[in-house]
Amino acid sequence: MTVETIELAPGYRISRMLRGGWQLAGGHGAIEAERAIADMAAFVDAGVTTFDCADIYTGVEEMIGRFRDRMLAERGSEALKNFKVHTKFVPDWDALSRVDRPYVREIIDRSLRRLRIERLDLVQFHWWNYAVPGVVETALILKELQDEGKIHQIGGTNFDTPHTRALLDSGVPLVSMQVQYSLLDQRPENGLVALCQERDMKLLCYGTVAGGFLSERWLGAPEPQEPFANRSLVKYKLIIDDFGGWSLFQNLLGTLREIGRKHGVSLTAVATRWVLDQPAVAGAIIGARYAEHLPDNLDVFRLALDEEDRAAIDSVLARRTGPEGDTYTLERDREGRHGRIMHYNLNEA
Repeated sequence: MTVETIELAPGYRISRMLRGGWQLAGGHGAIEAERAIADMAAFVDAGVTTFDCADIYTGVEEMIGRFRDRMLAERGSEALKNFKVHTKFVPDWDALSRVDRPYVREIIDRSLRRLRIERLDLVQFHWWNYAVPGVVETALILKELQDEGKIHQIGGTNFDTPHTRALLDSGVPLVSMQVQYSLLDQRPENGLVALCQERDMKLLCYGTVAGGFLSERWLGAPEPQEPFANRSLVKYKLIIDDFGGWSLFQNLLGTLREIGRKHGVSLTAVATRWVLDQPAVAGAIIGARYAEHLPDNLDVFRLALDEEDRAAIDSVLARRTGPEGDTYTLERDREGRHGRIMHYNLNEA
């Protein structure tokens, strides 16, 4: 088994499985920081050499920075030659109207200090509220910092198709867009995938296993009721409801299990493989606090779906009812079901 890699941009290669950092930021139970940092080496040693984090993931950039220093001290620079860290630049909702060059520079410099590096590998830009002007201007400030050498690559996160096109047309050199994409949520197919193919941009996908819902644990389980155990379950149960409800979700799990049995892997691996096989997808971000599920996650790289597998999946997907619309549109409605659970001012948290 070899972890697949891909060129996200010329000369910039990443692993197609990215180790996600959101679950280390709180809201998913207590974190054993030392264990989490120690376990990061297992991912790198296995070939998962690209980590995803954010300025708004409390404490996560610092953890990765400590891991880098530890690896350099114990193994030398060769151990990190393929290591990439993707972070984000996410101004708070309430701060959007005052974002300027000093604001952007301060956040980028803070990420550099936290990660203990001289240049950020990839900065993924997000803008909460399209009604507040400044989105293109702010992205171009990131390009200025790229020209200064503080940033290697620039991407976006959770922009819809029209705003992604506007950024590209304005000269923002986006190499990627991070979006939610899974068997349960195919909103990127409503325009964004086609734009990626047109403009040679790639997708980095989170939510590929719906916070753990796409696993054997939930097959045959009764529909869960609030309160849920963590923020991921809250978020992705809404997606299941939009997808078509618990019964259709159970049909999907059953189908994935049969495909998994045929190939000797988990249904989670099947769900992840499906996403990796979609047009314009560069990688899947797998959330993890520790390395305990890493061997199961890696099964995706010894799996090839055949036509029979895809037809079985398509027969279930043909009955889905949503979610509808462009990427992240539901989450931007602060009064809607999806928007009400979001945290929009995480730099102040």
